[in-house]
Amino acid sequence: MDLGLTGRRALVCASTSGLGEATARALAAEGALVAVTGRRGDRARALAAELPGAVAVPGDLLAPEGADALYAGAVAALGGEPDVLVLNGPGPRPGTAADVTSDDLTTAVDLLLRPQLRLIGLALPGMRARGFGRLLAIGSSGVAAPLAGLAPSNLGRAALAGHLKTLAAEVAADGVTVNLLLPGRIATDRVAALDAAAAERTGRGVEQVAAESRAAIPAGRYGRPEEFGAAAAFLCGVPASYITGTALRCDGGLVRAL
Repeated sequence: MDLGLTGRRALVCASTSGLGEATARALAAEGALVAVTGRRGDRARALAAELPGAVAVPGDLLAPEGADALYAGAVAALGGEPDVLVLNGPGPRPGTAADVTSDDLTTAVDLLLRPQLRLIGLALPGMRARGFGRLLAIGSSGVAAPLAGLAPSNLGRAALAGHLKTLAAEVAADGVTVNLLLPGRIATDRVAALDAAAAERTGRGVEQVAAESRAAIPAGRYGRPEEFGAAAAFLCGVPASYITGTALRCDGGLVRAL
């Protein structure tokens, strides 16, 4: 299937590792011109050198004015505004709902809402004017079914999901789609860190925690990053033009709901 992404410009946030990297690789493989971004400038440059048509745009999305600087750098490096914007970034610390503090709320907003909304505000006018745009947020299965022990993340990601659903209806007639892609347990450093935190919290071994987690997934395994990247690339492509306002799960059947 031709995804119609050849020559399209894509800005992928936090794409030097994990799900962001998997998405950047998949988009580049489809012919998109990808801005690889992240705080690790050396890693961004190394990955961009591997991918056809990719450019490195080092930067800290969470720094003051970080979103503006990142967007301006991407526009300059890509030679124009992005047709595809993939929102991604780190999540808040683990924690229970009963223990959420006002500081946790502030952190959730600063990590999962404020920079994302600023980037959308910068990219959206051009997408609407050109009659084509793809806004895709890498979320969490916690949007569909809140995850125990990740209350701050559940809070921030649900707020972003609500905003994106509202936005999708407002811009659909302009050729801009707005979707979320929700990973389950994908084999990334982030998931490994969560398994380690759960092991420390419960006094069990990391491998025991991981084995129990795999047993809860109908597919019987963690997902591969490239499987997630393929789903992301499809949602950013032309064949997905009639899919908007949707949260698609890539979770091996983990969430037991349609």
